[in-house]
Amino acid sequence: MELRDVIIKPIVTEKSSFLREKENKYVFKVAKKATKGQIKEAVQKLFKVEVLGVHTAIIPGKEKRMGAHAGMRPDWKKAIVAIKKGQEIKVIEEV
Repeated sequence: MELRDVIIKPIVTEKSSFLREKENKYVFKVAKKATKGQIKEAVQKLFKVEVLGVHTAIIPGKEKRMGAHAGMRPDWKKAIVAIKKGQEIKVIEEV
């Protein structure tokens, strides 16, 4: 897997902003088949920071309706990445 294929996009929510400010953790949407090792390597090389740990979770897709038609959104994977104190990822903080 390519490094840019591992990390899809940063997740910016109230909860992720709280994690970033208080615990120096960043939240990303990642490829469903990406491993913790691949995620760690991708974050370290793309953002030039030292990763201390990676937690992942597969988020189940929700049921969505459009009138009489029902469908499911796909499952996706979320990664919470803890980085070394004093370091930061600029790209996310500007969003």
